[in-house]
Formats: sequence, C-alpha cells, structure tokens
Amino acid sequence: MGQDVIVIKDSLRIYLEKDAADSQVLEMNLKGFLDTYNSSDFQREVNKIIESGYLKLLFNCTELNYVSSTGIGAFTAFLKTLKQKGGDLVLANLQPKVFEVFQLLGFSKFFNITQNPDEGKKILKGQKEEAVQSNFPKIFKCPICKKNLKAAKAGRFRCTECKTILNVDNEGHVSLG
Repeated sequence: MGQDVIVIKDSLRIYLEKDAADSQVLEMNLKGFLDTYNSSDFQREVNKIIESGYLKLLFNCTELNYVSSTGIGAFTAFLKTLKQKGGDLVLANLQPKVFEVFQLLGFSKFFNITQNPDEGKKILKGQKEEAVQSNFPKIFKCPICKKNLKAAKAGRFRCTECKTILNVDNEGHVSLG
C-alpha cells in the first residue's frame, strides 16, 4: 500500500502510509470532511483495510476540516471492530472544531486522542508512557467534573463545564487554581 490514496466522493482523501517497524500499523492521513454524504464509503474502505490485516490504525486528522455525528459513528464502529480483533486506533492532530464535536457528543473519552502522529504510534505500539511526555497542546480531564479539556499553552483558565479555575504548568501538569 505504500503511499496510496483513496478518494471518497471528491470530499475526502485518505493518504495511506505503512509503518516500517510494525506491519499491523497503518497511518491514514485524512484530508477533507467526513459527513453523512461520504461516511458509508469511508467506512467501507477502512473496513477493507482492517480485513487486510491492519489492526492498529492511526488517523492523522491535521487536514480533516469537519466531522459530523455520522462520521464519529464510523470511527466508533472501527474501534469496536479493532478491539474485538485485539487492535486499536488513535486519532491524532484533531483540529479544535473537530475535537469539540467529539467532546460535545461525549466520545472524546472513548478514543485515544493525541497531539501528533509519533505520540499516537507509541500508543499503538504499547509505549504509552513515553507518548505522554509531550507537553502542548494538552488534552486532559478537569479534576472536578472530569470534562475533557484542551490547553494550548501553560497558564490559568476556567473549565467550560464546572467553571473551576485550573492551572496548567509548563510540563503540562494540571492543578486547581
């Protein structure tokens, strides 16, 4: 598959990139948008990839501009299928508005979401502790209400859910106040 490209209804392109070190890992760079119009074709194509033996999928979402609830449903179906087969998936580089859709629908807690593909590959290869060491942007849970939040840099800010004032230091540690 090397650097193959899958085009889905002229609205989504998937650039496939094999991992040289692990034959079960496949990075899928998504470009465009994922909605009701193209999600069934997207799901069909990714399911073919899973059936071909790739059980660790990294979706690099740097250029994924929009995801509808139907698109999130597709990711959820992939996660379920992969978990049943002993695999996993990671979403990397979610744009803020795309991450917000995952958050609003309550799905951000079900997925491994990372800030970059290298961090995601470490998770897929079982090196989660190493992956956590990158600092910003940082996705974390509010210590009070457990809502997933994102800090672009160190500083103080207010939880959007419970309004608690939080401090994120330069190392990415979260504390009250």
